[in-house]
Amino acid sequence: MPDPRPHHRPVPKRGVFFDEQAGGPDPAVVAEAAERAAAVLVRGARTSEDAGIAERLVHLADTEGIEAIAEAWAHAPADSLGGSLWRLYLLRSWVFADPSGVARQFEAGRRHAEFARVVAGVADPPGPDELRTMVDAVLRGIAEGDFADVLLRAAAFARVVAAGRATLPEVPDADVRRVLVLAEQLEAAGHAELA
Repeated sequence: MPDPRPHHRPVPKRGVFFDEQAGGPDPAVVAEAAERAAAVLVRGARTSEDAGIAERLVHLADTEGIEAIAEAWAHAPADSLGGSLWRLYLLRSWVFADPSGVARQFEAGRRHAEFARVVAGVADPPGPDELRTMVDAVLRGIAEGDFADVLLRAAAFARVVAAGRATLPEVPDADVRRVLVLAEQLEAAGHAELA
């Protein structure tokens, strides 16, 4: 049976039509805005006279959500300010999500990464509360100290945890490598900040 509707040719679409239908803002513009926001957070925090800024920086992921931070900085290069901040907040979220497990891994790695243990600055013995306190102190350093020190201290902490994970038979090699890569990225960012 023939179709009762008359057939017509589709109207050709011009380039402007596709531009208007794009799936969101230009990724390059978003990346630039994210990096500017990171610079304002890192560089502006140290020059601010606002006494509460350090606490707001520590709790940024709590108030804005780690997903919002990820959306802004997760795809930034590891040695950029945004990429560094993403890794710092990811580290904090991980410690707060599993403080007992991370404390166990840190304890297992202490004797295998002696220098990194000292640089990390975790209280002895390293229990869950001590790790939460240390990771918050590291983030406070964004506003109160030198950003390179913040990154190097976080890198040292991740390096000790990676060493500890490597000694635990239940931790897959991929999980050890993941934390080791995080440590290396934070350390490289710290050296880039020093330069």
